[in-house]
Parts: sequence; structure tokens; C-alpha cells
Amino acid sequence: QVHLIESGGGLVQAGGSLRLACAASGRTVSSYVVAWFRQAPGKAQEFVAAINWSGQSTTYADLVKGRFTISRDNAKNTVYLQMNSLNPDDTGVYSCAVDHNNGDITSATLNYVEYEYWGQGTQVTVSS
Repeated sequence: QVHLIESGGGLVQAGGSLRLACAASGRTVSSYVVAWFRQAPGKAQEFVAAINWSGQSTTYADLVKGRFTISRDNAKNTVYLQMNSLNPDDTGVYSCAVDHNNGDITSATLNYVEYEYWGQGTQVTVSS
């Protein structure tokens, strides 16, 4: 069983930055794809970014490409999401998830049904 705890969310003004962290416990996630998803009020959950087991391959949603950076520290069993140039449309609950069936990014990586383990989420609010 994998337990995921997100941290780093908060209230920030448009143009600001936040760094989210997803700390895993229970078992190592160093062999698996880890992703960030977000959900805004009244909207469906959407893919944000994912990283492969080694950290050498990443993929991003078009809306965050160039502004967000996903990274991982396998020694700490933690994945990060650096978010820059935030805008109000980035507001939502950000959750990390682990796909323990895959270590590398595939076409299915963007689909939330691929992920077996989820954190509770951390709220990000961007004011205009």
C-alpha cells in the first residue's frame, strides 16, 4: 500500500509561484510513473504533468507547458511540481497519483483511471 501526502499549496497572486511536494510512504515509488492532476470547482479532474521512474522523461498538459516543472527525488520518495507564472485558471485541488503498473510514460499516462494510488490533494488558489 502506498500513502501519498501533498503539501505546498496555498493562496498566491497571479504571476506568483508555488512548489508542491508529494511524499510517498508505505513503499517506494521510485519504479513508477507519478503524475499530478487538478480539479477546479465544478470541473472534471484534469491531467497536469507526469514523470517516469528515472525522472528523465516528463510530459505536461498544454495549458501548463513552459510554466510548470515536474521533478522527483527517489532517495526521498518524493515528487515535486514547481509552478510559475500562475494565473487564476490554475486554481484547484492538486493531487498526486502513482501508476504502479508502469515505470515509463505511455499514451495512457494522461488518463486518471491508470492510477491506483492517490493523495488527498492540496488546495491552490490564485487571485487576480
